[in-house]
Amino acid sequence: MSESTKPHHPNPQGKGEKSHGSDFSYVGIDAILEQMRRKAMKQGFELNIMVVGQSGLGKSTLMNTLFKSKVSRKSVQPIPEERIPKTIEIKSISHDIEEKGVRMKLTVIDTPGFGDQINNENCWQPIMKFINDQYEAYLQEEININRKKRIPDSRVHCCIYFIPPTGHCLRPLDVEFMRRLSKVVNIVPVIAKADTLTLEERDYFKQTIREELRANGIDVYPQKEFDEDADDRLINDKIREMIPFAVVGSDQEYQVNGKRILGRKTKWGTIEVENIAHCEFAYLRDLLIRTHMQNIKDITGSIHYETYRVRGINRPYGGFPDEEKPNNSIKFRISEDARLSQITRTFYHLLGPLCVVVYSFV
Repeated sequence: MSESTKPHHPNPQGKGEKSHGSDFSYVGIDAILEQMRRKAMKQGFELNIMVVGQSGLGKSTLMNTLFKSKVSRKSVQPIPEERIPKTIEIKSISHDIEEKGVRMKLTVIDTPGFGDQINNENCWQPIMKFINDQYEAYLQEEININRKKRIPDSRVHCCIYFIPPTGHCLRPLDVEFMRRLSKVVNIVPVIAKADTLTLEERDYFKQTIREELRANGIDVYPQKEFDEDADDRLINDKIREMIPFAVVGSDQEYQVNGKRILGRKTKWGTIEVENIAHCEFAYLRDLLIRTHMQNIKDITGSIHYETYRVRGINRPYGGFPDEEKPNNSIKFRISEDARLSQITRTFYHLLGPLCVVVYSFV
């Protein structure tokens, strides 16, 4: 056969993939990573972060600093004089962020009014209800007969809890909130406006908070029982030794030694937000975005949401405690189908022998 009549076989090699024609033992299993990357790039990512804390602790500023853009509620809807709400109002704002071709839908959920009242009894209940409502909405989409190919994920992946920089100990409100909410969402505690504390005060405060968390059985992220292997345990142990993160937020840029930095300018110098010698903002950013974002989402889906789903199926008529009750009363189809099947089997079990006796007489 001449060169011109040889059949041509198109090369299925994708863009960016290396040729291994000379390697006889090569199969191509490693190409799955590139396939997964391409699919993920097409779909994009979702991240839902809730911020909880008293007014004036810099929640909006910290979120703007984390993502280096105006993503907070106050930035999008500025109000000249924002009154303190009489009850907790859950407000969320979504943004589409793109960096180097990677698209992400970021939703920031704010909780104005938390801890601002004289009587803060049960002030965590609206937040608990909101989190469970998102689990319920996801569950209802899952059990639909004609469900969507990709279910919109409004579940809260992480809750950043802002602790006032008192330098003494946690307030009863802090302990009660984290004790209850740590069971349904990943909580990352931070000491807000840490530049108001000296280094000695900051270290003492952090140590006191860690001891109080252990004493009250509060599991904050990353939880020890979810470490997958020895390497993860080693990395997460270092993170747990730094919790809570002492952070400073700022969206103001300054020139320091010829470099542009984000910081807070004072009479005695400039506090650099991303300088680990000044605060621990960089460690928090790395945890939430650069190293543990996918793990935070995985734990939300496989642990917190799964706990809600199993508990809901075992209570088919919405028998949740008042603080955890979703918006709508639930009648799970899975439980109903199982119950009807059991009744049918019982019916045939009882009437089957009777039918055989009647047939034999006939």
